[in-house]
Amino acid sequence: MNRKQARCVVILVAFAFPSLGLVRVAVSERPEALVGDLATLDEIANEFQSVPCKNGDRQQAAMALLERMGAPRDAITIQHYKNVDDIVVVKPGATQEKIVIGAHYDKVEAGCGAIDNWTGVVTVAHLYNTLRTKNLKKTLVFVLFGKEESGLVGSWAMTRAIDKADVAQYCAMVNIDSLGQAKPQVADNLSTKKLESLAEIIAKNMKLPFAHAIIGGADADSTPFIAHKIPAITIHGLSNNWQSILHSTHDQATAVDPKGVYAGYLLAFNVVNSIDESPCDAFR
Repeated sequence: MNRKQARCVVILVAFAFPSLGLVRVAVSERPEALVGDLATLDEIANEFQSVPCKNGDRQQAAMALLERMGAPRDAITIQHYKNVDDIVVVKPGATQEKIVIGAHYDKVEAGCGAIDNWTGVVTVAHLYNTLRTKNLKKTLVFVLFGKEESGLVGSWAMTRAIDKADVAQYCAMVNIDSLGQAKPQVADNLSTKKLESLAEIIAKNMKLPFAHAIIGGADADSTPFIAHKIPAITIHGLSNNWQSILHSTHDQATAVDPKGVYAGYLLAFNVVNSIDESPCDAFR
C-alpha cells in the first residue's frame, strides 16, 4: 500500500474473525470452475513460513513462486520500462478481452513487507495456479508490479503503455494489496463502484465476512487503471491498527493471519470468475 502523505486518516471497520466460515465455492454456475482446484488454507499458510525481506530478493522470489504455481519459465516475462520492472504471466482465453490481476512485489525499507505486500504476491500466484487450466472467455494478465511504494511506478508504466485503441479490451483490473490483518475489504476510494458492488454481492453469496473501507491519503495500483478508464478494484485486509504494522519493522511473517489471506484469495477468485462470465463493458 502506497502512502501519499506521511499521515493518513483512515476509516475502517474494526473486527476479528477467529471462526471464519470460509466457503470454498464459486459463484459461477460453470461446472469447470469449482471447488476441487482451489487452494487450501494450509497451502496459503505455508507460503508465510518464510518471506523475502530484502527488496533485491523479491523479484526472483516472486518469479520462483509463480513457477512453483505452474507457470512455465518461458511464460514468466519481465516487462522492462524506463525505471521499473513488472513481472507478467498471460493466460490466454477464448477472446482478446482482458482481466488484469495484480499486486506489487516491492516493499519499503523497514520490515519484511509480509503483509504489504507479500500477501498480494502469494494471492496472485495461487490465483494463477487455480485458473491456469480453466477454459475462460477472457485472457488473464497476471502482473506483479515493481516500485509501487515509490509512487505506483510499475502500474503507471503498464497503463501508459496501453494503446488508447486497446483500452476497450481491458474489462477490469483486480488489485490485491495487504491482506492478512482482518477480513477482506474493498478500498472505496481506490475502486470503481460497479466492481465494489460485485464484490459485496459475491461475499454475501459466499457468506464471507466483508466490509468497505476508506483509506485516506493512501494509494494503490488500481488507481492508474481507473485513470485510464479501466474499471478496477483494490481488495485489502487491513485492520484499524494497520499504521502500527505497515511500513514498519513490525511487518513480518508473524503478523500475517493466513485466514485473512485465504478469505481474500477466495473473494478475488470469485470476482475474477464473475467478470469472466460478464460482458466486457459490464463494469464500466
